[in-house]
Amino acid sequence: MAHDAKMLTGVMDASDDVIVTGPSIYVYEAPVRLWHWGNALCITILAVTGYFIGSPPPTMPGEASGSFLFGYIRFAHFAAGQVLAVAFLARILWAFWGNKYSRQIFYLPVWEKTWWRGVLREARWYLFLEKEPYKYIGHNPLAHTAMFAMFTLFNLGMIITGFALYSEGAGRDSWPAKLFGWVFDIWPNSQDVHTLHHLGMWVIVIFAIIHIYAAVREDIMSRQTMISTMISGERQFRDEREG
Repeated sequence: MAHDAKMLTGVMDASDDVIVTGPSIYVYEAPVRLWHWGNALCITILAVTGYFIGSPPPTMPGEASGSFLFGYIRFAHFAAGQVLAVAFLARILWAFWGNKYSRQIFYLPVWEKTWWRGVLREARWYLFLEKEPYKYIGHNPLAHTAMFAMFTLFNLGMIITGFALYSEGAGRDSWPAKLFGWVFDIWPNSQDVHTLHHLGMWVIVIFAIIHIYAAVREDIMSRQTMISTMISGERQFRDEREG
């Protein structure tokens, strides 16, 4: 799409600076988009299988050797968790090579007053206390905060506790035990780690609902693309009113 078409004003970049640009801007590179949708698939598998691990299905009829349902559930959970962890490491590496928007979820510019003002203003916008939205190329400051908290910090916490629990079955000499066994130095009772990990699943489910709602809402109300941007990588602005 032509970047030299009709000019727009009042569009913010990742540092909350007003810039002048065209109606369509390439924001999210292919590795970022691939990670986003792969992450969504892994989290869906982990949430569904994690629920059944925490609340097992009824006993299957017949001989135990005739059914491996729970084994398949556990395998899907472990496999999805390992894919999620590897993808997270790859996502960190891409932050060094990608554009500045690929690094947004890994830090918060808490030293910038404009960012704090943006967080408060976006909170007012989501609460329907502002009439006009601001237009951002990357994440708006409030979404930026949510992405950092969930996709970086919380994701990391779930990976750590997940591998710590996995190490119980893998054995004390396994690599998961050597890398993540320290979790049980903090919580010696593994049931506490199970509980934290299980509660984390529900936090992710609630966040996913809010995340989808916010994306659809912003796509409709903020005059800029959200969902299609994570498919094509292009952020489109539908008018040139200044937020």
